[in-house]
Amino acid sequence: MKKNLTFIGIFVVLIFGLTIFSGCAEKKSVVTSNSAQEQDAASAQTAAKTTETSNLSNATNPNDVTSTNNRAQSASVETTATPEDSVRDINFDFDSSIIRPDAREILKVNADFLLKNRISSIVIEGHCDERGTAEYNMALGQRRAQETKKYLVNLGIKESTIRTISYGEERPLDPGNTEEAWAKNRRAHFLIAR
Repeated sequence: MKKNLTFIGIFVVLIFGLTIFSGCAEKKSVVTSNSAQEQDAASAQTAAKTTETSNLSNATNPNDVTSTNNRAQSASVETTATPEDSVRDINFDFDSSIIRPDAREILKVNADFLLKNRISSIVIEGHCDERGTAEYNMALGQRRAQETKKYLVNLGIKESTIRTISYGEERPLDPGNTEEAWAKNRRAHFLIAR
């Protein structure tokens, strides 16, 4: 009987130890498609800079250096361009979800790009500055995203491809407490998937 209790005690201690150590297992990071794209873009940029450096060292004429530099910069831009680079954010006035005339022009250019390219989904994020309550800003951000969506749908973008989300004041573009910073934060931001 005493022998069985000893084995049971050892068994319990062994199970308890394994449980503790298995809870401390190393966690593996998961690479999302966005971070993989960023890594690819960074690799392309590094390759373009290497090409630019080698071309500059081979150039003998100062005019050749300028043209080589311009070619390397344009190659870098071509390899790192993403749909988000082609679609610009729009900004809003304080406490408003009305699309301004300058924002309408930006949305027309954005819609033209979206119609010419195969886009599988668009997420419109509504953002606000830090003034006002969190709840109010969340609702205002949603109204901004919805108004932007309506405008794009009126320009011919399929409504089924557009999703809206509000971040309110949670993700400021500029953390400053000035009117200039607040104006940058009152925006609709676009995430595009091909």
